[in-house]
Amino acid sequence: MSERDRDPAGRAHNARPRDAFGRPLARGAAGVERVDESLVLSPAESIEYAQRFLDEDKPFHAHEVLEAAWKSAPDGERDLWQGLAQIAVGLTHRQRQNGKGAVTLLRRGTDRLQPYALTSPHHLRVAGIIADMSALAADIERDGTDTGPDRALVLLDPARPEGGG
Repeated sequence: MSERDRDPAGRAHNARPRDAFGRPLARGAAGVERVDESLVLSPAESIEYAQRFLDEDKPFHAHEVLEAAWKSAPDGERDLWQGLAQIAVGLTHRQRQNGKGAVTLLRRGTDRLQPYALTSPHHLRVAGIIADMSALAADIERDGTDTGPDRALVLLDPARPEGGG
């Protein structure tokens, strides 16, 4: 049995290379560039960085950014960031043609976002995300991963103030 990669604080992490869909590759294989696991950004920077990956159809990479935000978030926001990260993983499962995993993670993420739907922290369009991703989960459950309308994950409310964070 191989030793698991650990950071200096002893927390497990995975340094294995990954393919474009986030699937682990054999050690030493050439993978795609990864997001640094020790990334610490402001909420606005995290949202902007994750949205760029989502716009490029790279939800696994967006997940890594959102997971870093979750790990560094104050206690009152951890469920928000974890829910967003879970939704990004759900979109990753959809790309991988794993409908069951996609539906499970999309629902788990939207459930975790529910308490934030009325306050929409950091100008996130929480209620819209919940509605869009719940509908996508229902589409995948009904039609599979290849059918149904493509719903992009848009994180910010388009009516947010300029530079809004």
